[in-house]
Amino acid sequence: MTQPTPIGRALALLSRIEPLRVLDAYSCIGGGTEGYRRAFKNCHITGVDIQAQPDYRGDAFHQGDAVEFIRAHGHEFDFIHASPPCQGEGAPTKGTNAARNKAIGRTYPRLIVPTRAALEATGRPYVIENVPGSEVRKDIRLCGEQFGLAVLMHRYFELGGWTTAQPAHPLHRGYVRGYRHGEWRDGPYVAAYGKGGGKATVAEIRDAKRIDWSTDHLRLREALPPAYTEWIGRAFLAAHTPVLGVAA
Repeated sequence: MTQPTPIGRALALLSRIEPLRVLDAYSCIGGGTEGYRRAFKNCHITGVDIQAQPDYRGDAFHQGDAVEFIRAHGHEFDFIHASPPCQGEGAPTKGTNAARNKAIGRTYPRLIVPTRAALEATGRPYVIENVPGSEVRKDIRLCGEQFGLAVLMHRYFELGGWTTAQPAHPLHRGYVRGYRHGEWRDGPYVAAYGKGGGKATVAEIRDAKRIDWSTDHLRLREALPPAYTEWIGRAFLAAHTPVLGVAA
């Protein structure tokens, strides 16, 4: 008697002669890329970003508009990850800072909707990642505590063309270290955003996110911890690989 197993399904994809072709759109320095490389192993990952990314972690890089690149080349890839800019999506921009931003004429790009449309047109399985309060569908929520990281960094993931179950979300072990409303709080997590007020240093962010290939403070703050996309990649393998029969 034979039974299909998640391991068997994953082995089928990993046994491909040709590498899995992965696109990391809005790649930054490639925190997401590194996670997919760990999960897929036999893969070739192309990053796309509007800004030059000399520290990019993947196999190839294209500087340009991510939505346009997806429209032109997305169909050439087996799997696509997209992390549209989050500055205009979170609660501070939409609430706390909305009046001030309006007064000074500060605006941020809102690219989730056009990114989703471009991804859907490719017919390829995809992931869109963004912050709480954004317009991504909340299929999966990941947090640094799920991976033993020293950063919380809650992120939501919209899954296109595939699905997987939400993993358990453990209780947080304490506060994010730093000043909040004028009060200093110590804790097991660093504040990997902004500067001042006890915010994390380059060394602290590298250690907290387990990113060791860049020393750019801004890019480190923006980058996804590789553990997140390693989890997503492994879930994709289990969901999308052809079923194998293995001896019971």
